[in-house]
Amino acid sequence: MFSIIVVAVFSVIAMLLAWNWQKHHDNAGVVDVVWAFGMMFAGPWYALNGSAPLLLQISLGMLTFSWFWRLGRYLQGRVFREAEDGRYHAMRRAMKDKVQLGFLLFFLLQAGFVCLLSLPFWAVAQNANPESYLIFLALVLAIFAFYGEKTADHQLAVFRNNPENHGLTCQKGWWRYSRHPNYFFEWLHWFAYPLMGWGGEYQYWLLLAPVVMFCFLFWLTGIPFTEQQALRSRGENYRLYQKTTSLFIPWWPKA
Repeated sequence: MFSIIVVAVFSVIAMLLAWNWQKHHDNAGVVDVVWAFGMMFAGPWYALNGSAPLLLQISLGMLTFSWFWRLGRYLQGRVFREAEDGRYHAMRRAMKDKVQLGFLLFFLLQAGFVCLLSLPFWAVAQNANPESYLIFLALVLAIFAFYGEKTADHQLAVFRNNPENHGLTCQKGWWRYSRHPNYFFEWLHWFAYPLMGWGGEYQYWLLLAPVVMFCFLFWLTGIPFTEQQALRSRGENYRLYQKTTSLFIPWWPKA
């Protein structure tokens, strides 16, 4: 329980500092960066303080650190090089004179999400009897998901950096087969944790990890806001993309 309290306190302090930073820079996108680095801290911390054997501790620590370090660095590059993401700009306009109170509550909510979504790491770290072959399968799955998300982010970055593509939708690489391949691979990597934790006290609870992440991405914090912003910024071009391209799971586009 002590290790969970440490993550909770760390998350709240980090988010309060991030909220204060956005007050002076008018860029609430920093919340995504802090969320990713908060998850990056939580995984190795739980691995270090868990009762799992060394192989599982190392695997869990390396997986969570590398996954969220890459994600945090990618988001950091976007946030500090570009103007505020359209999603947060729309929130800023909607909250009007209560914008700072609204963002304070939003940032604290994200601290809560760090605590909630990192619990699978804690559960895996308590597995005293893991199966070595399941750890191997989990790492293979995570490496594939890592490759998929990294290449999808790179393809989008290259497309966005070309001024000729302003107002157009990326349909290169993974983006030809899914409107949100980065979210798909993010979700896919969460299947690694039930594999790592199988055989432990929380093995059945860990099956909820990819389910909860799917709900967050599909209905709460991911796809709905991204789709709305894409329609605001790209209009008819994105509506056509919606008609031909799978929303989430990569699939061949419609004619």
